[in-house]
Parts: sequence; C-alpha cells; structure tokens
Amino acid sequence: MEREGRAVGAASGELVTIGEFARLSRLSAKALRRYDELGLLRPALVDPVNGYRYYDPAQAEEARLVAWLRRIGMPLSRIGRVVALDAGAAAVEIRAYWARVEAETAARRDLAMYLVDHLSAEGRAMARIPGSTGSAGSAGSAGGTGSAGRAGAGPLVIRCAALTDTGVVRTANQDAAFAGPRLLAVADGFGEGGAAASAAAIEALKPSAWGSGGGAPSVADLLNALEDTADSASRAVREAVASCAAPDGSGTTLTAMLWTGSRLGLVHIGDSRAYLLRGGELFRITHDHSLVQSMIDDGSLSREEAASHPQRALLLKALVGEARSAQVAVASRPDVRLQEVLAGDRYLLCSDGLSAVVDEADLRAAVVAADGPEEAVRRLVGLAREAGGPDNVACAVADVVVEEQEHEQE
Repeated sequence: MEREGRAVGAASGELVTIGEFARLSRLSAKALRRYDELGLLRPALVDPVNGYRYYDPAQAEEARLVAWLRRIGMPLSRIGRVVALDAGAAAVEIRAYWARVEAETAARRDLAMYLVDHLSAEGRAMARIPGSTGSAGSAGSAGGTGSAGRAGAGPLVIRCAALTDTGVVRTANQDAAFAGPRLLAVADGFGEGGAAASAAAIEALKPSAWGSGGGAPSVADLLNALEDTADSASRAVREAVASCAAPDGSGTTLTAMLWTGSRLGLVHIGDSRAYLLRGGELFRITHDHSLVQSMIDDGSLSREEAASHPQRALLLKALVGEARSAQVAVASRPDVRLQEVLAGDRYLLCSDGLSAVVDEADLRAAVVAADGPEEAVRRLVGLAREAGGPDNVACAVADVVVEEQEHEQE
C-alpha cells in the first residue's frame, strides 16, 4: 500500500495519489478509503490493474465538507445526501440538522432542570420530617403538585373541549383533536396519509392506563409512562402511513397533555403548540420544532420575517414513516416532560392553522373572555376563519378545577 502514496504516472494526467490527496485535504488515507467504501467521496479514478485510487484536487473541498459534517456528528447516511446538493440547498440541510440537534439538547436540558427542581423539593420535604437525614433547606416547593398546599380542598380535575375545522381554503381536514378527562391532544397531519397519521397518533394515546393504579405514581414512573406513550404514537403513525406511496412524506405533528390527577404530562413534536393561561397571562409552554423557529432562536430571523419565510413549513421533527429518502429533515421521537398545575389554570393546545394566523394577543383575549372550554374553542376557530382560514384548524382547551367546583357547575 505504500506505493499508493507515490506520485502518479503520466497516464493519470492532473490526478493525484491518495497520499497526496490526503495531505491536500488534511484527511488520512484511511478516512478517504472509508468514505469511498460508503459512497460519500468516490475517487476520480481507480486503476483497473492495481486498484490504486486517484483524486482530482478539486475534490478537496468536498472531502473537507465530509470531514466537517462528521465532526458535528451528522450521520453518514445524511452526509451522503448533503454532499450531493448544491451549496445553497446543502446550507439549508445543515442548518436543519443542527437546529434539530439544538432542539433535542434543549428538551434534555428542560427535563434535567425539572428533575433538579423536583429532587430539590423532595430533599427539602425530607429535611422537614423528624429524624430525616436530608439537608436542611427552604420550606418552599418547586410548584403546585395537585393537592399539595391546598389542605382541605378536593382533588383537581379537568373540564375540557376540542374542535377541528377544515378552514376556508382547504377541501379536506387532516387535523385531529381530542378532549377527555385524561387526555387533551391536537395533531396536524401532512402528506398523502396526513389524515390517517393525525388520527392514529391521538388514538394511540387513548388506551393508555395513564394515572391509573393504586397510590400516587413517582416522577420516574410518570416519565417512563410518558416515554412509552410517545413511542406508541410513533409506532401508530408509522403503521398508518406504511401503505402510502412515499411514507416518509406523510406524517403528523402531535401536542398532547395526559392528566395524572396531580400533574400534566406533555408529549410534543412539530409545530403545534401548548399554551398556559395563569394569572391572566398567556405563556407558550412548547417550542416549535421548525426551521424558522431555529432561525429566530439564533437571531438570524425576526418573528415578523418568519411569518413569510419560504421555508416556514419545514419541520425539524415530526411523526413520519420509515423510508430513508425523506426530503424533510425530521426525527420521530417526541419531547416529553411533566407540567405542574394549579387550580384555575387554563390550557390551550392548537395546530398552526390557528397560531400562524392569529397573534398571541388575540389568542389571549379569546381564551380569557370565554366562560368555559366549549366557548373558548368556538371563539378560537372563529378567529382563524376571520383571519382567512388558510389551513385546517385544531384546538383543545382544558380548565383545571377543584373537584367540588366541578360538581357545582354540572
């Protein structure tokens, strides 16, 4: 193999040996052989007699790109797609990949902070128990946990309603929504199998034994149950779109909240949203898994510019089929976390058919003004239609109330 690094003969013209190209591209000959075997960077010429590889010096830039993409952790299968694109399209693909990495990192960070807060609160509670060996700390807590801090009050329950609408422009409705005593969910389907995908994602959540069983489940049990629930939704969507001509082009977003009796478990993927109305203020509690959101996050795009960006529909994460040739940068693992609740909270889940055409000030006004969830969802769908109704709309609203209050209102 040593001879493979020596100067090439006259028959090869302007080509260089693998050894010379390794020095030119600052890659090892071993890496170049690996890239050749994987089809990422083919030599310009392979000698039919001795099998020596020869490269065009112009390939050095492509070789460096492969190496840089490996350095940021991009999978080899995706690198193959990127290097086949022109510069502009490759830049979009790399941005989408990195935005997905950052979104997944942010989800893990949020979960880590939740666990820190929860365990810190448990530690403070243990310290207040006589004979406890825990460290002394503040008497405060990390947040409302069902009946905690409400001595004498009944358990919390949710009152809820959901509504979907085809909109003014579309002829078919691929959105789905559900509201029940244990589950609140919206899903925005896309592609040939979009309607089946959105319905399957929500249907997969319904059989969950979430919150059942004796005693209060631990936080670890709740998080495990959330992971299992998210996996079930992913599998259901893959099965629902498997018969489509292009399974990877069909799928759905999913934003769902599962009620434990003291907490809400959040499952989220895509650009449908969840909002919390508390103390008269409306807070968005999900983060869009979209390219334009990643550009807003890094400061390269304003929210006003995002509304008209040509790639505003590009999702970084969604529930999709299994095919490998997807043109949309997606992953199929939803984010999961737990949400502490307080009596009086009102939650809104909606597809982008609402959030993309109605600003948050108007959303807040409608959610605040509604007497109950049924009126709220009707108001919200009406706002979307007044704004032109360019897309399907799905929304679900839930109020957290003390159980005695629930009986009084029935």
